[in-house]
Amino acid sequence: MADETANGAAGAAPEAGNQPQFALQRIYIKDASFEAPNAPQVFQEQGQPELQLNLGQKVAGLGEGVFEVVLTVSLTCTLNGKNAYLAEVQQAGIFTIAGFDAQNTDALLGTYAPNTLFPYARQQIADMVQNGGFPPFLIQPINFDQIYAESLRRRQQGEGQTDTTPDAGHA
Repeated sequence: MADETANGAAGAAPEAGNQPQFALQRIYIKDASFEAPNAPQVFQEQGQPELQLNLGQKVAGLGEGVFEVVLTVSLTCTLNGKNAYLAEVQQAGIFTIAGFDAQNTDALLGTYAPNTLFPYARQQIADMVQNGGFPPFLIQPINFDQIYAESLRRRQQGEGQTDTTPDAGHA
């Protein structure tokens, strides 16, 4: 037992400096817009609104182990073929990632970062829609793990087709 404790303690000290780190430095709105091009006439329209939600994500390196992740959420509402509103927000965050291999870094940027940013983007969209005079709209939770897994599968299929230049599809 004493040997296990000594080995565990001795092993913990050197690893402390090499522990993988994932930290959120800042969350901010990079861009936000709301348009109601057919107001005020659209408020008199009757019918079932059609909603279209689009998501996008960009990752940019800012320095050694520092990344900006921008989650773009766009919500378009049409009523009787006319645009009622368009709400879009680019919710961004700066993340520090150190001590992870490339695969885990990619996974963190593709899953954990957008999961962190999403509640802020969702709230901004909800506030803009309601402040624009429309009924409140709350975006349902998004499974970014599933989206990332699908993206990873597509990348792997693409790389399998272009064995000689794996980065050709990313240029």
